[in-house]
Amino acid sequence: MSGGEVAGILVAVFWAILVSFLAVVLVRLAQVLKATTKLVADVTEQAVPLLADASTTVRSARTQLDRVDAIASDVQEVTSNASALSSTVASTFGGPLVKIAAFGYGVRKALGKAGSPEDVPRRTPRRSVIVGRTVPSPRRRKQKG
Repeated sequence: MSGGEVAGILVAVFWAILVSFLAVVLVRLAQVLKATTKLVADVTEQAVPLLADASTTVRSARTQLDRVDAIASDVQEVTSNASALSSTVASTFGGPLVKIAAFGYGVRKALGKAGSPEDVPRRTPRRSVIVGRTVPSPRRRKQKG
């Protein structure tokens, strides 16, 4: 055998190993692509019903929000009506009621309740503090009544 024949055999073996390696890689790649295709198909089968359910839920939520919006506008209208009624009642009856209450208070004061001991504010005794102890306050006299 000559050197050229040995080189040819080595190149042929090298190419056989390379082709075998590429064939194994291609077979594995085909398996990965099949698994990916199956996974995408399964996800699609499950996602389509989920998207339909989500769409239905969003429509229902929109309907409920429309109802809540209508209720909120009605509540706002009732609140403004109640505010108007309250200001009307306050302006109509508020002034005279205050005047009647003031008149009644004046009459009570004029009839002699002003000098009673209940109307005089009570003074709380003050305590003196000496370093380290507290001095008791003087005793109060009992009030008659």
